[in-house]
Amino acid sequence: MAISRPRSRAVPFIPLLLLVLLVPLIYSVSRLRLSWAQERELGMPPPALPKRPDRLVLGPAAGQGRPDRLQCQGLKAVNKISLSSEPGEHVSFVTVFTTYSSDPAGAGKRSSDVVTVGKHFYSKEERSMAILNTFISFIQVSMPRSDVIILTGPKSKLSINQGKASILPIEGNYSRGNLMLQRIKSYIDFLELKLEEVDCVNCARHFVFTDSDMAVVEDIGHIFTSYPNWHLALTFRNNKGQPLNSGFIAVRGTRDGISKAIEFFNEVLKAYNLKYMKASRMLGDQLALAWVVKSYLSSAFGKFSRHETFTGEVNGASVLFLPCEVYNWTPPEGAGQFHGCSFQRFKKAFDA
Repeated sequence: MAISRPRSRAVPFIPLLLLVLLVPLIYSVSRLRLSWAQERELGMPPPALPKRPDRLVLGPAAGQGRPDRLQCQGLKAVNKISLSSEPGEHVSFVTVFTTYSSDPAGAGKRSSDVVTVGKHFYSKEERSMAILNTFISFIQVSMPRSDVIILTGPKSKLSINQGKASILPIEGNYSRGNLMLQRIKSYIDFLELKLEEVDCVNCARHFVFTDSDMAVVEDIGHIFTSYPNWHLALTFRNNKGQPLNSGFIAVRGTRDGISKAIEFFNEVLKAYNLKYMKASRMLGDQLALAWVVKSYLSSAFGKFSRHETFTGEVNGASVLFLPCEVYNWTPPEGAGQFHGCSFQRFKKAFDA
C-alpha cells in the first residue's frame, strides 16, 4: 500500500510572512519620499551635509598602526620605500600660494575665522602659513637637494625664511574664486620663464607642481630616471567625477619637456575658460584636465582602475600616468584633515 505524506502547511505562510515584513518598509520609504516632495514644494532647504571640522584634531591618527598606511614619527617615515633620484637630477617643487585677510576692516575676528589647536587659537592665515612651512620642511628632509618655488601675486606680503624656499611674484588674479584658474596661468608663465633659461637640450632641472598642503615623505625624483621617455606626469585615481588630481603634475626640465608642458597647460586653460567657469572654485581645473586628456586619449580612462603606471600621448606630449595611491594619496578622512602624528609637526610650525 502506498504511503502518502501530508503536505507541509508552512509553505503557504512564507509569502504571507514576507509580505508582513515588507509592508512597513515600503510604507516608510513612501512616507520619506512624500516628505521630501513636500519640502521642495514649500521651498525648504535640503538636509545639511555633515561639515568637515575646521580644526586640527588631537589624538591617534585614523590609520595608526595599519600596514597599508604610512606611519610617521616627526618628519621620518617608518615604512619608507628605498627609491631616490640620481645624483645629477635636480627637482624643484613649485606651488601657488596666497593668504586672505580674515578681517580687513579691523573689526575683530569672527568665530569662523579662528582655528583651534588644543588650547590655542589661531587665525586662518596663521594656519595657512603653518601648513606652507610644514610642506617646505617635509621636502627639506625627504629631498634635501630640492628647492621650493612659491608663486604668488606681486602685491603679496608673503615672507618665507626657510633655506631653499623662494618667492617668485607672478602677475594675476589670486582671489578665492579665481585661484584655480590663476594657478594654471601662473604655471604657464613660470614655464615660459624657465624655457628662456634652458641653455642646453637635455638639462636636468625638473619641476613638480603641487598643492601646498602635501607632505612629501619620500624622494620622488626617481620618476625622471626610472621612466625616461615622457614630457609631463599626471596622477590618476579610480574616480569617475575627478579621475585626475591636479595637485601633482611633474614636468621634465628639458627644452622639449617644458615646451610640451606649456602647450598642454594652454589646452587645459582653454577648456577651463570654455567649459568650467561655473564649476566649483576648487574643481574647475581638474575637470578641464580630465577633459583635455579624454579628448586625445580616451583609452587612458579604462586603465585607471588597475592602479598601474603607464604612458600615453596627449596632443603630441608623452604623458606618464602615476597612481594617486602611491604619488598623490589622500587619506579617507579627506584632504586638509590633519590627525594624530601629523599634529606634532603642525603644532611646531604654529609655535615657530
